[in-house]
Amino acid sequence: MDRLKDKVAIVTGAGTREVEDRKLRGVGSATAVLFAREGARVILADIDGENAERTRAEIRAEGGEAEVVLADVSKTDECRAIVDAAIEHYGKLDILFNNVGIHGPGRVTEVEEENWHRVMDVGLKSMVFLCKYAIPEMAASGGGSVINISSIDGMRAGNSRNVPYGITKGGIITLTRLAAVHHGRENVRVNSIAPGHLHTTFVGNIPQDLRERRRKIAPLGTEGNAWDIAWAAVFLGSDESRWISGVVLPVDAGLFAGSPLSMYDNLNEV
Repeated sequence: MDRLKDKVAIVTGAGTREVEDRKLRGVGSATAVLFAREGARVILADIDGENAERTRAEIRAEGGEAEVVLADVSKTDECRAIVDAAIEHYGKLDILFNNVGIHGPGRVTEVEEENWHRVMDVGLKSMVFLCKYAIPEMAASGGGSVINISSIDGMRAGNSRNVPYGITKGGIITLTRLAAVHHGRENVRVNSIAPGHLHTTFVGNIPQDLRERRRKIAPLGTEGNAWDIAWAAVFLGSDESRWISGVVLPVDAGLFAGSPLSMYDNLNEV
């Protein structure tokens, strides 16, 4: 229960919609709750105040500490304000969980400029500028851990109908590696988590048959949820991972380890 004791964390996209199934939630909300359970004080950054307050209420009901910051991370001044809030409320910053992203429809020949800029601003620019503002604060207090959420779609060509989204996720991996190299001497570790096929509030109510197909192609034969990512984030945010930096960690039931042929075999298993 104390893996993150005395640490201060920022979690972006930390709100959660009201749903009956408490396991079904966004990655940010699940991560914020687990961070608090493990002893961290958490800044909950979200564009939706009601959703963020829902996460804060859960954390406080369990005896944790959390503050809400309303922010549109596509705006660099609001990224700065998120980091400033951590320093104002808690005096330091140890962990940045860089989580926000949005889908962008279209193959390469179908991309529209307005949508392109929106997806890039939310899903990639925000992560760059949150790192820009957070890393110096971490360095000033002896170091820290940045955790950038990418996707297996950033590691190889995935959903061909979401080209802008896939490009942001690939860019996040490059950002992670560059920042890890540039700031290691300041004791700032930078890693990325690449989720596989999750059932979360982000993907919505996908058809049951699609969920079943996604489960079948994964070597473990199971479906992930937001809590699977959150547990990986607890590890990367804790001192247990003190010698790990520049890593892209797939959390995907083994999907990325296989080939298209292995996926086909799994899908057609008896």
